[in-house]
Amino acid sequence: MTQPAMRQRRDGLRQRPIYLDYQATTPTDPRVVAAMLPYFTDMFGNPHSKSHPFGEEAARAVEAARRQVADLIGAEAREIVFTSGATEANNLAIKGAARFLRGRGRDHVVTCTTEHKCVLESARRLEIEGFRVTRIGVGPDGLIDLDALAAAVDERTALVSVMAVNNETGVIQPIAEIGRLCRSRGALFHADAAQAAGKIAIDVAGMDIDLMSLSAHKMYGPKGIGALYVRRRPRARLAAEMDGGGQERGLRSGTLPAPLCVGFGAAAAIAADEMATESARMLELRRRLLERIEADVPDVRLNGHRERRVAGNLNLAFPGIEAEMLLTRLPGLAVSTGSACTSAAVEPSYVLRAMGLDAELAGCSIRIGLGRFTTDDEVETAASAIVAAVQACRAERPPALQDAGAM
Repeated sequence: MTQPAMRQRRDGLRQRPIYLDYQATTPTDPRVVAAMLPYFTDMFGNPHSKSHPFGEEAARAVEAARRQVADLIGAEAREIVFTSGATEANNLAIKGAARFLRGRGRDHVVTCTTEHKCVLESARRLEIEGFRVTRIGVGPDGLIDLDALAAAVDERTALVSVMAVNNETGVIQPIAEIGRLCRSRGALFHADAAQAAGKIAIDVAGMDIDLMSLSAHKMYGPKGIGALYVRRRPRARLAAEMDGGGQERGLRSGTLPAPLCVGFGAAAAIAADEMATESARMLELRRRLLERIEADVPDVRLNGHRERRVAGNLNLAFPGIEAEMLLTRLPGLAVSTGSACTSAAVEPSYVLRAMGLDAELAGCSIRIGLGRFTTDDEVETAASAIVAAVQACRAERPPALQDAGAM
């Protein structure tokens, strides 16, 4: 991005709290917006109406975007099925694969206790339909128990679904190892990569991934568009979830939103070009932020593996301080207590509970997400604000509780 464009974007955000919730969503990159705009007005054709130039140019743009998304993950363009987002892609992958393979004697699904809600609820729906579902736990570092996974996958397992990067803790799961295990057992492997694509290198062939869900708005693209990678060789077969005109290889009917597809493609291309330098910059910002907080709040706890996490994520627990109370003292920062999809829930994060945190400590945790537009000054400001807020919260507590929180 050009320096003037970057400054313009930052100036616009400065009038509001410092945005540090990049796991929830990302601002659409101005370069992505510029790529999309013509397809709302001048090139507005239906990409499925190929009998005239309007439809043809929209169709060409959609196919170019499909190639850009495929290139990001090492896939073929025809293996990309556009969806409304990662939630739809997850539903299509899990339910579609399980229902198709049930007729071939495979009626077992394996997933992980820390998956996104839409994966867990999809598995629950299959369970209601009579499928056997196994949920594998994780260790205190958030990593899946590979031995338990290996023991669970049997000759009747249709699908294993494990997310590449956790949306709350940023922990990176051993996807390649899981892929090899599934391939050796004849089970399909699905990875929810909404939080991974564009942040870490992904090679669907080298990692033995059969199905993978993607989301544009997690990588500086528009909301309302995602994709499901569906392997062709060896072929991953799915039962369609939606009836209609048979678009997207008959797997996902409905008119494709050409502007959103174009935006997704542009976001994927930018991510592919800038991922390495962007990750290195964010890793340094994260290091500085964590070191500053740990220096002034010695009992702060980092939730999840310290190294095996995406560069922009910190999930921190401040013992003795309720996360909601802490957030009220951080009006200048946009951070969260966990997943945006469960932020209305009163109970502590089920992800952190699955990692072994008790309800009290899980309720003391906040998620900080750094991203493309985060600046050095913003990190310094955020560190000072968080330290000050923690100290203020503790100063207000009775002495006995202050001592308990510092333990």
